Amino acid sequence: MILRLAVGSLLARALTVGMTVLAIALSVALFLGVEKVRTGARASFADTISGTDLIVGARSGSVQLLLYSVFRIGNATNNVTWESYQDIAARPEVDWIVPVSLGDSHRQFRVMGTTQEFFKRYKYRGGRSLEIPEGHGLEDLYDAVIGADVAATLGYAVGDPIVVSHGLASFTEHDDQPFRVAGIIAKTGTPVDRTVIVSLEAIEAIHVDWQSGGQIPGRTTPVEAIRTMDLTPKAITAALVGVDSRLQIFGLQRWINEYPEEPLLAILPGVALAELWQIVGVAETALLGVSVMVVATALLGMMAMIFSGLNERRREMAIWRAMGARPAVILGLLVLEAMLMAAAGATLGLALLYAGLSVARPLVDTAFGIWLPIEPPAMRELLVLAGVIGAAVLASLLPALRAYRLSLADGMMVKI
Repeated sequence: MILRLAVGSLLARALTVGMTVLAIALSVALFLGVEKVRTGARASFADTISGTDLIVGARSGSVQLLLYSVFRIGNATNNVTWESYQDIAARPEVDWIVPVSLGDSHRQFRVMGTTQEFFKRYKYRGGRSLEIPEGHGLEDLYDAVIGADVAATLGYAVGDPIVVSHGLASFTEHDDQPFRVAGIIAKTGTPVDRTVIVSLEAIEAIHVDWQSGGQIPGRTTPVEAIRTMDLTPKAITAALVGVDSRLQIFGLQRWINEYPEEPLLAILPGVALAELWQIVGVAETALLGVSVMVVATALLGMMAMIFSGLNERRREMAIWRAMGARPAVILGLLVLEAMLMAAAGATLGLALLYAGLSVARPLVDTAFGIWLPIEPPAMRELLVLAGVIGAAVLASLLPALRAYRLSLADGMMVKI
């Protein structure tokens, strides 16, 4: 009986109720959408590099090593000698090892020297490999493979020339040895998108006529002569390491950290990423707080709507009282109406969320590299919906209690 009365009352005020339900739905969709983006961003961040068991560099901090070796942010405190790199590569636990050499730049994008093995071993998002849909990898000494953001920002295509600058904030360019765009990596949503990749030998080649950070005056070695030189590097910045068995990771890590020839540091990428997220993940809490405020605003709007409608419904309630309805029925009616509006808003919000995800997921993945999973509502999301309905019941109690106290005489004295 009371349910039928509540539904009829809501239908009689369809426009006002519909706007309130829509406000709740949009706020719920925003709240759950922020939660999806938050968890998707965290998962994508954690999957910036996968399949790599250890990252090795000069001894510093784990976050610092992760920042410059994976995210290309900052600089190494020191380099790793080539002899030490070879010692690590010769360890029986090592399945594969990829060297990384940093230091130069191209129009504010970092230049990374490595080997062709990098394109095979670097994995992201749970095991996805790098793809080069345009062009090819590092085949010639002066080939450069660029990330998607580099190509989009600078308007590069396969075959275009690239001149590398010395250092990160230097006006000196290695214009005597230009590179050629050999390939463009498909968008990954990782720092690879903002990287110019060349070979280790190329890094050595462009510094043949350099010493102590500066070019030797009056010395210019012809490119033809450079191609015939031994361009084995003397040092690298870091190395990505994969081991034969996960059981060997900690033993190899301890051996590297205790390496007697020079101070080295080996870190587990997953652990370092978790540490870094504790620093950069503060924004997700603020974002979550904003979405909570939006939901609270929608519920306050619903309470205001119930309050504003009380004066118009005083005669209606007085008639119900005159027909024998007890005050508790009036209170229950208003609470039930609020519950129905919140339930309808939560259901509509959930539908809007999944509709938005199906449209936005490929766009967000392409633009930002954040994968938004479309999965059935988890327990956390269902608890959020239940919380919204519960909060709506609490928000309706104040106007419902006011209606409960309306006397029969007060209602009957209302003038039309």
